[in-house]
Amino acid sequence: MPHASLSPAIDHPAPTTPAAPPAELTLEERLTLVNAAMTARLDEAAVAYEVNTAHIPTEPVDLADIVTVPLTPTLPPPPQPYPTPVAALLQRAHHRLLTGGWCSGALVDEDGARCMLGAIRAEARGDSRLEADAVSVLLDAIRRTFGDVDSVPSFNDAHGSSRVPLRMVDQAAGLAEARGL
Repeated sequence: MPHASLSPAIDHPAPTTPAAPPAELTLEERLTLVNAAMTARLDEAAVAYEVNTAHIPTEPVDLADIVTVPLTPTLPPPPQPYPTPVAALLQRAHHRLLTGGWCSGALVDEDGARCMLGAIRAEARGDSRLEADAVSVLLDAIRRTFGDVDSVPSFNDAHGSSRVPLRMVDQAAGLAEARGL
C-alpha cells in the first residue's frame, strides 16, 4: 500500500538571481537621512508637547517683574579710603585701573588705559616718595605670591588680561594698610 505524504506539497518558486546588495551611502547621504529622521521626531515631540500642555493656564510674563537691575552696567563706588597714605594711593590706583582700563606695554595707551605703574604715578600726583613707597609695597606683594619678579612693569607686561594685575594692586593696598604705610 502506497503511503501518502503527510506534508503538504510545497510550491517551490523558481530560483531567482540574488538581489544586488544596496549601494553604500556616502557620509553626506547618511547625515541627510539622519537629519530628516531627527527633524520628523522633533516635530512629533513638539506637537505632543503642545497637545499635552494645552490645558495648563498661563499668564503672560512681564519683564518688569523679572529684570530688577539696571540694564547699563555701573561700577561700584570706591570703598572708604584707607587712612594711611600708601594704602590710599594703591587703592586709588586700583580704582583708576577698574574705571579707566588696564594696558600692558606702555604707561598709558592711546585709549587712556594705564599699566600698574602708570596708575600709581597718576594717583601719586607728582609725589615721587609716595610713588616709590607704593611701588615698593606692590613689588613686595607680587613677590609674595609669584616669587622672584624683576619689576612691576615686567610683571604687568607679562599678563594678557587685567585680572591678576588688578588683584595684586588691591592686595598691595591691604598690605600697605597692615604695615601702617
